Amino acid sequence: MIIKWHGHACMQLTELDYSVVFDPFAPGYVPGLNDVNTEADKVLCSHGHDDHNYKDAVKIVSKGGNPFKITAVPTWHDEAGGTKRGPNLVHVVDTDMGIRAIHFGDLGHIPDGDTLSKMANPDVVMIPVGGFFTIDADEAKQICDILKPKVIIPMHYRSKTFGYDVIAEVGDFLKLFPTSAVKFYDGDTIEITEDTAPHVAVLKYLG
Repeated sequence: MIIKWHGHACMQLTELDYSVVFDPFAPGYVPGLNDVNTEADKVLCSHGHDDHNYKDAVKIVSKGGNPFKITAVPTWHDEAGGTKRGPNLVHVVDTDMGIRAIHFGDLGHIPDGDTLSKMANPDVVMIPVGGFFTIDADEAKQICDILKPKVIIPMHYRSKTFGYDVIAEVGDFLKLFPTSAVKFYDGDTIEITEDTAPHVAVLKYLG
């Protein structure tokens, strides 16, 4: 599986030339990020906010058979049962090659045990870590400690050049791991295989 980060929470998963884009943001909606402009077989959104639901950013093309089985797990965008920000869908992606990936969208709480059981045994998770609108670094770490993914890709955070001022930088999440467990990538893409070593993958936004 190839995973490409388009910035914020927008991720593109590709397997056997078939790809799905999750949570593309509207033009000009996330400070410092260029507009998403890509093509895929499918686009899915975790919820209806403009920094996650701009499907027109993705040109839909059909390239053949779908190697993905995708399950949407209902959660909340906040810690108050959705009363503040509404619902959120966590997407669990299983491939024909045996890889399981999870895109957490704008998860705003630590799910209960029954909900987490639907996300068990992931190879890779794409998880928000910036707080304020979503779970924060500590909560993201708690979820990762429960699910024990091999690869953790933080998303939905701020840097010195992009992101919302009210959310935290990725460093707050990274400091919860040994430095030896963190790998900074020179690009925005990572390949996940059954042999990929466990680590936190910090992808580089290329625009």
